[in-house]
Amino acid sequence: MSFELRACAALLAGLFLFAADTPMARAAEPSEAQELHGEVEPPATATVELAGRVILRVRGVAGYPAPERAAAVNKRLHEFAENRAVAPESVELVEVPRGTALQAGTVMLVTITDADAALEGLPRAQLAGLARNLLVEAVTKWRAERAPAYLLRQAAWLAGATVLLVLALWPLARLRRWAAERFAERSAAAVRLRKVEFLQAESARQLVQALVRLAFWLLVFAIIYYYLQYALRLFPWTRPLGERLLELFVDPLRTLGLGAVESLPSLLFLLVLAIVTRYLLGMIHAFFVAVEQGRIKLSDFDSEWAMTTYKLVRVFVLAFALVVAYPYIPGSDSAAFKGVSVLLGVLISIGSSSMISSIVAGYTMTYRRTFRNGDRIRVGDVYGDVVDSRLMVTTVRTPKNELVIVPNSEILAKSVVNYTALARERGLILHTTVGIGYETPWRQVEAMLLMAAERTPGLAPEPAPFVLQTSLGDFAVNYQLNAYVHQTKGLNRLYSELHKNIQDVFNEYGVQIMTPAYVADPTPPKVVPPESWYLAPAAPRPEPARTEPGA
Repeated sequence: MSFELRACAALLAGLFLFAADTPMARAAEPSEAQELHGEVEPPATATVELAGRVILRVRGVAGYPAPERAAAVNKRLHEFAENRAVAPESVELVEVPRGTALQAGTVMLVTITDADAALEGLPRAQLAGLARNLLVEAVTKWRAERAPAYLLRQAAWLAGATVLLVLALWPLARLRRWAAERFAERSAAAVRLRKVEFLQAESARQLVQALVRLAFWLLVFAIIYYYLQYALRLFPWTRPLGERLLELFVDPLRTLGLGAVESLPSLLFLLVLAIVTRYLLGMIHAFFVAVEQGRIKLSDFDSEWAMTTYKLVRVFVLAFALVVAYPYIPGSDSAAFKGVSVLLGVLISIGSSSMISSIVAGYTMTYRRTFRNGDRIRVGDVYGDVVDSRLMVTTVRTPKNELVIVPNSEILAKSVVNYTALARERGLILHTTVGIGYETPWRQVEAMLLMAAERTPGLAPEPAPFVLQTSLGDFAVNYQLNAYVHQTKGLNRLYSELHKNIQDVFNEYGVQIMTPAYVADPTPPKVVPPESWYLAPAAPRPEPARTEPGA
């Protein structure tokens, strides 16, 4: 249709719209006030298209919605366009009881009703004529764009565009490498301003290379975009995608931008909430640091509890801030956001039961004063010094210099022996038992055991060591030597030295140790005479002082 014909059609449409705007016509149509108050719903419409051209807008009828009606008409128009045996000019207007039909041979393509004409504000006959002209043009164009000669010509244009694309990208890649090296050489100096170095030479070189890469990829993206847009528009099947290619990139950005603008008040609220929460946590942290350092005294509150209590308070503050912030998070009212939140909550509740029990146990141990870092403890089969006590696990170093990671939940479920807690104030008692026959006076045995304790360095002289007779056995009396120590480091070494001294003292006085069992009196006593104390390879010289890193 030429420009003159389109102008005449627009003028006629304006005249008919003016004529239709009469009191009678306005009485027949629903008023704007009625539509605003919901008394009359605006009719649903759908578009009939072919070869990218809008042919007609149709209304729905009773039991036949507008989208379904338009889809059926589009299907018939495509079947008509594919049937090259019927000429496009064969479409004629036929009056039927329901309106004016566009018919090609015996096939009825579409029926234009009075409601469809009222939608455009044109008489039905005129609308049918315009639709018939548009349909003839669209079918002619549709068939011409699918002709073999046309497709072959478009394929040739596509091949040429592809060659140009390759010829443009190949030298561009070489230019990018050359530019990166050239600019990197020129920028191999530090960026200074008034003798203040803001950017080192290596950082400046990397920055220039990054900018060159960014410019290169932006140029490549622009070239590929225009190539795809041109290539997609060459063929009728891909032309709609080519015409909307820019929208595919711009629409997500537009949606993100509009969403950000709409969410700006909520984002500002979240920012203020984050700042307030941060400063509140800083004030709470400063308070508990002062408590830990002893600058603030709280009755019935151990200073060692300060940081643990701060962590608990921090969790509650953050949880409260999250509850307050949740309604203001963009998208929090959507079903997808709620579904993901529920899913994460279920996964955390299922998979973190042991973790939560360890966390609770960690806090419980802190307030129970179970142990401190550096204390020597025993938990089940684990024996050693506490190296680190965290929220979920406790690290223990054994006397053999082994690190054992013990879950706090396991510590809470078992009995914990702390060797250091009372050793700092009252002392820890080391004890060992020997069995001596009834023929040896018990006073002599106790004196020898106390002498062995005096010879052992590391044992505390006060409180003084003491001996207990724990039992009167069938063949021997069991004596228990008890001695105090104030340091739990090196207990194994102290036990070893104490046992050596007990053997030496009993050998000096010719008293036989009958532990662990007694069967009969041997002919010679089971003692080592002094002349045999340093049999080869032993040498009669003092042993060097021993250092035990972990014992």
